[in-house]
Amino acid sequence: MRPFKKILATLLLAAGATAAQAWPDQPITLVVPYTPGTGIDLIARQLSARLPAALGQPVVVDNVAGASGNIGSEKVARAKPDGYTLLVQVNTLVMNKSLYKSLAYDPLNDFTPVSLTSWGTLLLVTNPNVQKTTSVAQVVTAAKASPGKFTYATPGVGTPHHLSMAMLLQSTGTEMLHVPYKGTAGAVTDLLGGRIDYMFLPVHVALQHIQAGKLKAIATGSDKRLAQLPDVPTLAEAGIQGGNVDMWYGVLAPKGTPSAVVARLNKEIGAVLKQPEVATAFESQGMAPASSAPGEFKELMTKDAQRWAGVVQRGGITAE
Repeated sequence: MRPFKKILATLLLAAGATAAQAWPDQPITLVVPYTPGTGIDLIARQLSARLPAALGQPVVVDNVAGASGNIGSEKVARAKPDGYTLLVQVNTLVMNKSLYKSLAYDPLNDFTPVSLTSWGTLLLVTNPNVQKTTSVAQVVTAAKASPGKFTYATPGVGTPHHLSMAMLLQSTGTEMLHVPYKGTAGAVTDLLGGRIDYMFLPVHVALQHIQAGKLKAIATGSDKRLAQLPDVPTLAEAGIQGGNVDMWYGVLAPKGTPSAVVARLNKEIGAVLKQPEVATAFESQGMAPASSAPGEFKELMTKDAQRWAGVVQRGGITAE
C-alpha cells in the first residue's frame, strides 16, 4: 500500500508542476477592494502595466469596493485557486479580522500571501491655528487635563488611521472624541477648517498642507524619520512603545494556489518593484516599495492581526 501512496504522491506533484509550467495561459485579474484612485489601486495598476511583459498574458484591475474592503476580499477568498484571481490589499485586511465578528471569510487562513509591495507612513498632525501642541508629550498633557475634550478624525471606524490613534491613546492613558467620516476628504476639510483637533494622515495627503503651514506634523509612525520631514520625530522617539503604525500593502492569492505559481508571481512582482519608475510612482503616494518572501509576508500578517486585535479589544471597537 505504501508504494502505491508514494507513486500517487509523485504523480500529484508532477501534475502540479505541469500545471504551474503552463501557467499563465489566460488573463490575470487583480482585485482591488476599494475605489479607483486609492494607493492600493495605484499599486495594482503599476503591476498590471508591467507584469504582462514578464508573464505573457494581460493583467487587468477589477475594483470591487465596499464594506471596508470585505466584498472584494471575499470574492478572492472564494475564487478558484489557480493563480488567475489575486487580491491587492492593505493591512486593513487583518484589522477586519477582529473588527467584524461575522466575516464570511478568514483574512488569515483563506489566502496564500504572495508578496509585500510597499509600506506607507502615517503622520500625527494638527491644525496649528487651533492647537499649539508641537510634541506628543504636549498632546498627552493637554488630553489628560481635559479628557474627552479634544477630537480626532478618521476616514471611518476600523481604518488604520482610527486604530493608530486608538493605540496612541491607549498607550498614553488619554481620551479624545472620535469623529469618523466617510472617507478622507471630508475629514481633512474639517481639520483644515479648525473643526477637528488631531488626525493620523498618510504622508502624501498631509505633506502639501504641512509645507503650506496649514497643518503641523507632530510625529511620524515609522521606525525612522522621513526624508521629507527630517525634524519630525517618530512616535518611538516620543516614548510610545510599539509606535510603528506603518501600513503594509501586498498581493495575496486564494488559499490552495500552487506553490510554483506563487513563487513565479513573487519573483515577477519583486522585479517590477525594483524598477525606478515604479518607486517614483509609489513615492507620489507616500509609499516605499518593499518585497518579501511569501512566508515572511504570512508572519507579518499573523503578527499584525494579533497586535491590532489587542487594540480593538481594549478599545471595545467594532465596525458592525
